[in-house]
Amino acid sequence: MKALDIANVNHVSVEDLITICRDLGIQCTGQDDDLGEKDVFLVQKKIEVIKEHRAKATRELLEKKAAQTADRSGAKIKLKRKVHVSSELMKEKIGEESRRQKEAPVEEKKPVEEKKPPVRETREVRPGSTQGHGPSQGQGPRRDSQGRPIGDRRPGQGQGGRPQGAGGPPRPYGGQSRPFSGPRPAGGRPGPGRPGGTTGDRRPDGTGAKPAGENKEAEAAAQEKDKRKKSKEITKQRDTKRKAFKEKEKEKSGRDIFQRRRKGQGRQPSDLERAAVTPKNIEITESITVSDLAKKMNVKASELIAKLMKLGMMATINQVVDAETAAILASEYGTEVKVVSLFEETVIRQDEVDNPDSWHKRPPVVTVMGHVDHGKTKLLDAIRETNVVAGEFGGITQHIGAYMVDVHGERVTFLDTPGHAAFTTMRARGASVTDIVVLVVAANDGVMPQTIEAINHARAAKVPIIVAINKIDLPDNNLPRIKQDLANYELVPEEWGGTTLFAEVSAKQKIKIKELLELILIQSEMLELKANEKLMAKGAVIESRIDPGRGPVATILIQNGTLKVGDPFVVGIYSGKVRAMFNDQGQAVEEAGPSTPVEVLGLSGLPSAGDPFQMVDSEKYSKQISQKRLDLRRMEAAKKVRKVTLEDLNEMIRVGEVQELRVIIKGDVDGSVQALKESLEKLSTSEVRVKVIHAGAGGINDSDVMLASASNALIIGYHVRPTAKVSELAAREHVSIKFYNIIFEVTDTIKAAMEGMLAPEIKEEVTATGEVRQVFKISKLGVIAGSIVLTGKMQRKNKIRIIRDGVVICDGTMKSLKRFKDDVSEVEAGQECGFGVENFNDIKEGDTFEAYKTVEITKTLD
Repeated sequence: MKALDIANVNHVSVEDLITICRDLGIQCTGQDDDLGEKDVFLVQKKIEVIKEHRAKATRELLEKKAAQTADRSGAKIKLKRKVHVSSELMKEKIGEESRRQKEAPVEEKKPVEEKKPPVRETREVRPGSTQGHGPSQGQGPRRDSQGRPIGDRRPGQGQGGRPQGAGGPPRPYGGQSRPFSGPRPAGGRPGPGRPGGTTGDRRPDGTGAKPAGENKEAEAAAQEKDKRKKSKEITKQRDTKRKAFKEKEKEKSGRDIFQRRRKGQGRQPSDLERAAVTPKNIEITESITVSDLAKKMNVKASELIAKLMKLGMMATINQVVDAETAAILASEYGTEVKVVSLFEETVIRQDEVDNPDSWHKRPPVVTVMGHVDHGKTKLLDAIRETNVVAGEFGGITQHIGAYMVDVHGERVTFLDTPGHAAFTTMRARGASVTDIVVLVVAANDGVMPQTIEAINHARAAKVPIIVAINKIDLPDNNLPRIKQDLANYELVPEEWGGTTLFAEVSAKQKIKIKELLELILIQSEMLELKANEKLMAKGAVIESRIDPGRGPVATILIQNGTLKVGDPFVVGIYSGKVRAMFNDQGQAVEEAGPSTPVEVLGLSGLPSAGDPFQMVDSEKYSKQISQKRLDLRRMEAAKKVRKVTLEDLNEMIRVGEVQELRVIIKGDVDGSVQALKESLEKLSTSEVRVKVIHAGAGGINDSDVMLASASNALIIGYHVRPTAKVSELAAREHVSIKFYNIIFEVTDTIKAAMEGMLAPEIKEEVTATGEVRQVFKISKLGVIAGSIVLTGKMQRKNKIRIIRDGVVICDGTMKSLKRFKDDVSEVEAGQECGFGVENFNDIKEGDTFEAYKTVEITKTLD
């Protein structure tokens, strides 16, 4: 499974995935790296552990924030109370000052509280009045004009005195009523005098009339007005701040309905709140991850995981669940599920009407197939009058070639497929897009394995076969035998009563080539091949590769409709827009009709050979289809990751002990790379296996070298060469790069390397047998077995095996070997000797022994 797919399935970045692999000791340096099932399992477990730690840390952080929020809420409440108290104090202060202003005229009569000199009004004093003669502080009682105290005056005497009545001492002003209870004239001017000559309220010190309060009252009123205005402004500012604070708190608490706080404490969403955010209907595919389902339902993934656990299913956030399970989960929230096929969404729907009246004759597509070295490409050379074989390494076709040839004024499209056993998929692909198969059989070789395979491919595709027996110019040809062999596969020539067309040709000498072309045209007429040029183009990918200057390039065979420069399209899982097209001769063309092979530029990725090609209405629609197909592929890849049991783990451990040869394959075209990958993987055995960690079309680059360095892999370049910079990097990283042009050389080299990795077979070879006759105990040497050699030759370097009553009691190394008192290197059969065994002294008379040696035998893959 590729690293990019693993990252997408588990919703992590490729960089994080590479870091996790590095921690686990797994070789992974890029998104295109393939990981084994064991590695995928370990990586996913590691990701789950990391996500659990992160979730735990997140929960702790949220709890901490919630506590801090609660503390802040309490502080804000206290702040509101302080503001409330200050407002009450402000109101009380304002009320007190207001009362003070009202009582100001009364208090001004007290001499102690008088601070400013009174403002006196100059006015004429009438005779007999007492104005200005009142007693002051520190003086005696007031007297009238005759010198008698005013209090002693009898009723009715004089004017300006106290009202008539009983005499007595003067009563001080008690403050219960104002001295003058009548209405004061407007403007604060003094009113008429009292009887007795008084003109207004008298001051307590008797200094004269009350000063005019016109200015003082206006000043007091203005001050009170200013204070009220300031008080209103303060109240308004306080209310504005309080309102802004409430709105901010409301906005913060309303961001997530499930995270609202009440009095600083968290609460769970109510049923009404849950129903408000959970949709009534959702659409899902046949399978969906838990995280995606949670997003569609607007609930937490942890809630769905908890419900799955209650259902007896252990799941993670990236676990893929089927539509049935998803429907059960959705029903818990009152949500209805509609299952939509993701594959159906990847199908391109067009409203074009294929009118039979618009059908026209199209050129036939002919695929040349047969066994390797039977002359297929040479036959095409003769038809095209070119020399393609000279450009093929080893004279073997390495990938499909598509050509258009004029035959008697009509155009015919030829596809040349490889005949080597490694290119089975390419031959099958060629048969699936063709109209006629030309089966080439060498007259001197006959029916071979790939010949039979080509017959089976043509029959599976229900394509008619024309047999071309090549190399008839050779003296050792045997035409009757070849026809008989082909008849065994139901290819009976017309002269024998069959329906198969036969042509006997010589590609090298160009003999009877025209007859073969005529048979092709006849077969084409019988098939009545037609197509509608007015429709949007459809076709198939014949070949694809990475061009250093042009990016991804695909050879497309147009099967129906017309393709033009600028048309948007979808090919496989990729989208694109035709930037340029080139025919089989490398010439730029503006459009291509049915049965025309063209190279197309403008692809978003490198498609696989055999992928369908289809033109669409707009580039936006092509990108949508491409994205859905990518999602479908990722989903299918996630399904293939099987659940691991204990038995599987044991199997993985056992497989891990197997020797592994890691290989990186880079080739010129995708078809050749895939074929080479399959050939190398077939070489794997139970002890040594080939693991292709990366295979792709294009030149060898820096990332390939670094990947090989990190994974201890060998780079195989097939029809490609690295730049000088890449070669220097490979030498610096000690990475081996092998270059090949023929597939035989690749398989032979890898096979030899695998044989070198095989553990040699260890075989025991018994060199001598004997019997112990007497045992000697020597202090310095230990126990020495006096023996006689019965068979073979006993050598000092042999290992020794002691046997007693048919049971091996010791298997060790000889410590010494003597004849009489002399050390010897070997003892022949029939001779007596003495020997000792390393770390073993329990030798008894009557024991038998075997002297043996181990031999290593090199294994082969055969």
